[in-house]
Parts: sequence; C-alpha cells; structure tokens
Amino acid sequence: MEPVTRIVIVGGGTAGWLTAGTLAAATRESDERPLEITLVESPNVPIIGVGEGTWPTMRRTLKRMGIRETDFLNQCSASFKQGAQFVGWVDGSRGDAYYHPLVLPQGYFETNMARQWLAGVSDGSFAAAVCPQEALCEAGRAPKAITTAEYDAVANYAYHLDAGAFSRFLQEHCTRVLGVRHVAADVTGIRSAENGDIAAVLTMQAGEIAGDLFIDCTGFRALLLGEHFGVGFIPCTQVLFADRALAVQVPYPAADSPILPHTLSTAQRAGWIWDIGLQSRRGVGHVYSSAHIDDDAARADLRAYVHSIGGDAEALPMRKIEFQAGHRTRFWERNCVAVGLSAGFLEPLEASAILLVEIAAQFIAEQMPATRAAMDPVARRYNTTFAYRWARIIDFLKLHYLLSRRTEPFWADNRRTESIPESLTELLTLWREQPPWHDDFDRAVEVFPAASYQYVLYGMGFETRVPPRGLSSQARAHGEQLFMHNKQEAAAMIQRLPSTRDLLDRIARYGLQPV
Repeated sequence: MEPVTRIVIVGGGTAGWLTAGTLAAATRESDERPLEITLVESPNVPIIGVGEGTWPTMRRTLKRMGIRETDFLNQCSASFKQGAQFVGWVDGSRGDAYYHPLVLPQGYFETNMARQWLAGVSDGSFAAAVCPQEALCEAGRAPKAITTAEYDAVANYAYHLDAGAFSRFLQEHCTRVLGVRHVAADVTGIRSAENGDIAAVLTMQAGEIAGDLFIDCTGFRALLLGEHFGVGFIPCTQVLFADRALAVQVPYPAADSPILPHTLSTAQRAGWIWDIGLQSRRGVGHVYSSAHIDDDAARADLRAYVHSIGGDAEALPMRKIEFQAGHRTRFWERNCVAVGLSAGFLEPLEASAILLVEIAAQFIAEQMPATRAAMDPVARRYNTTFAYRWARIIDFLKLHYLLSRRTEPFWADNRRTESIPESLTELLTLWREQPPWHDDFDRAVEVFPAASYQYVLYGMGFETRVPPRGLSSQARAHGEQLFMHNKQEAAAMIQRLPSTRDLLDRIARYGLQPV
C-alpha cells in the first residue's frame, strides 16, 4: 500500500522530455503534493533526433504543458503540417499522387461521405471532394491566420519540427517551469527490491537514484524493460520490410523559399523518401529495405532526390539509422513502463512514433497508480491497450504498401498474402463491399480513425462496390449539399489564409494571439 510519489525517467530525447512534461503538468494541476519527477540522461549518448513529424495531438500536449505556441514555433524551427502527400505510391506514373489530410470529411459524425462519392455524386479525388485541406496544401496555404489564437485552427494541423531543438526546448521548460529534476549521469546498474521491482538506478556521476515508478526512455537499447526485466521483442519484419533510413538536412536556396504545408512522401524502388519543410531547412530521408536494395544504391537514390529539389547532394552529410520493425511483448512490467523507442518502432511512415509517446505519457498521467498495489491492474490495462494500438498501426502502415501496383520486387513482396496481417485482410474483404466506418474498429478512440483509412484506400485507387441498395433522393441531395459546401469552404480559405512562410515570418515578428 506504499504510495507512488517518485517517478524516475531514464533517458531524455523527445520521448523522455515529453513524458516528463506531461506527467509534471498533470500532477501540478491535480495534486496537493505533486509527484517528484527525476529525469536521468546520459551526457555521452546522443539522441537519434530525426523524428520531425507529429500529429494534431501535439497541440493539446504542448498547451497542457503551459507552452506558448509562439515560443515553440520560433525556438524549434517548427512549421505547420496539414497531412501527407503520397507521390508515386500507386504505380509510379506521371501525376500519381494523393493526400492524407488531417481534416475530417464533411459531416463526418452524421454521414459517411464515401458512399455518396462512390455513387458518383461528386467527381475528382476523394480527399478534395470531402474536405478543403487538399486545396489548401496545393495552394501552399497555412492552416490559420496571424489573428487565430494559439493552438486554434482554421484547418486542423500538426507540426514539423527540429527534433534536436525540440528536446532542448522541452528540457528547459520542464526544469525551469514544471519542476522536473534533471540529472546528467550514465546508468551503470540497477538495484532490485525484495519483491523484484526496480528500487533504484545506479549512476556513475550521481550515485543511486531511487524511485517508485521507472519509465524506460533509453531508446532501442531498452535498458530497464528489455535488458533488466528481459521482456521480449516481437519483430514484424515479415509485414513491414523497411529496416534502414538515411537522413540529410537540405538548406533552402533562399531565405524566402516556400515551405511545404504537408509531409511529402515519395515512393522509391525499395522504399520511400520523406521531405519535411522546417523554417530553416528541409529534413529529407530515405526509408528502405536492406533485403531489396543495398546501402550504396539507396544512397544514390537519395542523392538523386536531393539534387531534384535543388540541394547539393554530394556536399551534404548523410546519417544512417538501422532499426528493426516491431515492439515489446509487454510495455509495463512490475514498476517499469517503456515509452518511445524502448517500447518499439515500426518506421517513419505516418509519424506514429511521437504520437505513441504522447498517448503513452497521457495514459500514465491519467491513470497514475496511487499505490504499488494499484500498479499491477493499471499495467495490465496499459499492456492490453497498447498491444491493440501497435497492431492497428501495423495494419494501417501495411495498407499503404499492399495497395500499390508498382512492379519492383519490394512492392510485389508487399502484396504477398503471407505478409498481410489476417486482421487487415478481413477488413479489406469488408471494404470491398462497403466503405470504412466508425464501427469497423473495436475502440472508442482509435489512433487512425475510419477517415484515415478512407483517404488512403481511395487515394490508392481501391475499389469498393457502389452501394447496392442505391442512395435515396434525400441522401443524394444531402451529399450534393455537403460537396458544394466543401468547394465553397476551400475557396474561401484559400482567399483569406496566408502562405506558410508568410505566416511563420509574421509569428516571428508579432507572435500569435493568446488563447
């Protein structure tokens, strides 16, 4: 029945500091005697620092931590992300591109607009027909105006950010404002309690650091959950083939160069290239399968892309990152929970890594066990919830690959039946007969809602049968009304919203309106 009062986070980076900030903000708001939160970070282990894409949840996360959006944007070279454009994923032909926007379809909680679109009530791409964001991205518009309050939106948005600058920014805010204790020390060992829990971590520079709950943010090494507790790893390399990435930072040709308002994801012969526009540069990287292409060929493909966007491909250094797609068999063991790369990693597609850190930290904050006796039930609930979430993310990422008609071996192998999860096969069978909708999923809160599946399916040319019972005149008229409203809304937004570069320049000078 001992109370849980001391939280020790081992490891920094985005995962460690986001978790620290989320927990510290929550306990300061709700508890008379806030938790004692210590973050132990090695001064000799560099962060990976290439996770530069987020989801709209980040706005809520930063706001809860008491961070001004203006400060975040200015200090992290951050920009606005309104979704992703996938180029060349269908068949690689000229004009092969579609969007996965962050705005939900018109009337999403009352009408499944995919039914009307499939019935031919509107033409053009599915995304353009049901939401204004494709038009905004094509026009290079920002998702808000300088007069829009901090964290509010005209069109839903997330961020692109400099991962290294973001970690430093969070560290400063957590230690200065939220009272997180920061210990720069190398962990040399772990002292166990009589019941098998972790009692303390032993460090070279700061001695023993005791705690009641330990959060493992030590990256791929998983020092606490993996090495100490021996919790196993479930690879999913038979489903998701990418296992390497090359990353490069590409300067803009001019200070006023346009900034992409979305992530650009361009298919390659054995993977894909991300292109993320920050305020000061573009973050570009090639994700690929070493079983389908060697490092030299992958490097050549990335250089060709960098050259195509005006970068000096030969002069820019490239970082190589190796990873294995998969996750731990359990994420919370006794008094230790893994967050971030310690829990697992799949690949950068759809920016799920930082999203998982956010929702993990929020779960821990909301269900923080009051005593050690309460910890095991919370751990079981956490493990069940996150096993489901990882499985759904794997399904969603695989969807992008298996729908492709590209003929290279990498893409052909992604269509092999044995590489497709049974859960996804069942959904595809259903969606050939009717479009995705809310009740196709088991949880009230999904990482990727039905709308995300619709955007990818119909962007990739997936065929769902036209509704066999047809549409009533009332349903057709309602659909026509929503499609027309979307066109008008898109035109009005383009007319009144600034370009992304223009808005960020104004924010740097004047700041956003306070909430």
